[in-house]
Amino acid sequence: MSTIAEYDDWDATRMAALVAKKQVSPQELLTEAMARADARNPAINAVVLRQDDTARQMITAGLPQGPLHGVPFLLKDLGAEAVAFPSHNGSKLLANTHYTRNSAIYERLAAAGFVTFGRTTSPEGGIGAATESAVYGGPTRNPWHFDHTPGGSSGGSGAAVAAGIVPAAHGSDGGGSVRIPASSCGLFGFKPTRARLPDGPYAGEGWAGMAIDGFLTRSVRDTALLLDVTEGADLGAPYYAPPLSESFCAALERPPLRLRVAMCDTTLTGAPLHPDCRRAVHETAALLEHMGHSVTPALPRADINGMMLAWTKIVACGTALWIEKTLAARGTALGQDEIEGVARGAMAYAATISGADYLDAVGKIHSFGRQMARFFDGDSSNGFDILLTATLAEPPAKIGRFAHTTQDYVAYRTGPDGIFAYSPFCAAFNASGQPAASVPLHWNDHGLPVGVHLAAPFGHDTQLMALCSALETAKPWFHRRPALAIAPL
Repeated sequence: MSTIAEYDDWDATRMAALVAKKQVSPQELLTEAMARADARNPAINAVVLRQDDTARQMITAGLPQGPLHGVPFLLKDLGAEAVAFPSHNGSKLLANTHYTRNSAIYERLAAAGFVTFGRTTSPEGGIGAATESAVYGGPTRNPWHFDHTPGGSSGGSGAAVAAGIVPAAHGSDGGGSVRIPASSCGLFGFKPTRARLPDGPYAGEGWAGMAIDGFLTRSVRDTALLLDVTEGADLGAPYYAPPLSESFCAALERPPLRLRVAMCDTTLTGAPLHPDCRRAVHETAALLEHMGHSVTPALPRADINGMMLAWTKIVACGTALWIEKTLAARGTALGQDEIEGVARGAMAYAATISGADYLDAVGKIHSFGRQMARFFDGDSSNGFDILLTATLAEPPAKIGRFAHTTQDYVAYRTGPDGIFAYSPFCAAFNASGQPAASVPLHWNDHGLPVGVHLAAPFGHDTQLMALCSALETAKPWFHRRPALAIAPL
């Protein structure tokens, strides 16, 4: 039973403010979040590896007096290594992994005052646009419609936030894994510029620099605050993002500049979109023009197909690496059911890629980033400040469409019905390293969310955040919630 009637009206920022005023306690917020997980998670299978006692002990021991003091929180079950929170990492092979030290991202989240009480589901290896890993005993379902996926790979976090269990949750994004669930679940998802957030000490970089942490939130200001408390390289990082000219939260306090927006209502290769997605792009373009921005139809001139093939090679090698390291550490062979079909296919494909092939793929990714930079070229009279597209080429897919049963990894990614055909925009900005966001401005006639995607030049994170905030003000979405999230506990 719910004990806090106003819980759904509060984002994480508001919860922390109320805790600071002693109008609600961290213990009360945690109890409410746990009750919601108990009541709603069976329908969506998003929250796993609960550590309720650990969370209560954190409160009893005294939480850090950070800007998110006392707010309940969930970590994605992939990365965000933490001593107090074991992980399956989406795989039977890695089930019940324990850590001897905390990751930098978790330490910063803990220092902000969050009360973490569990993890959220992810697909094995984080390489899918759906979250249906065998280690969790069944698929994770979209709170807006249980027959559809909440996306991946941060699908559990998207589902948990959309279901009203927590106001915000951790995610990560190596090919759209924050933005795809944001689009699918009616949430805000922001991928910062490459290396904006820490990746150590367990990794120097993810997927040749294409992967980065992020968050799923219902409000823009929550993501801004989360980025402010976590941004900056950790000790020994191999490279740094360009310094910010202002904080993310400060960017919300000013109107964005008049921006030059390129509108693309096809895929980046010119293929047609689902009518719902195309309509979302055009309606957003009209809204941006009404807000005073200049909108011009345009298509980037970049080697999209070459980028996708290079991405596929790099991620196959990354998949093979974590599997082989795990097997070497335990000293035994791979069991028949320890990994799923797509991971097996990725291993087999990686075995055909030489060191020279891998470095060539990284070079293609870097070349693609330069091509995209020329398209934006913020100092040029014919450049753009923002690229507007849909987030996905169609509304959220049905459960099972992107299951990891196939061993044809390349077709799974690049085939005519594969992940890149479904999600043709997101990975481009992991490859280029540019900041990009999915904004929940549209729902179709079936009540499914349809996100729009905005990308900015490399390093222009706060300019993009300011625009997202202005769109939130112009067309609010915070109180739009699925039936599951408003059902009595």
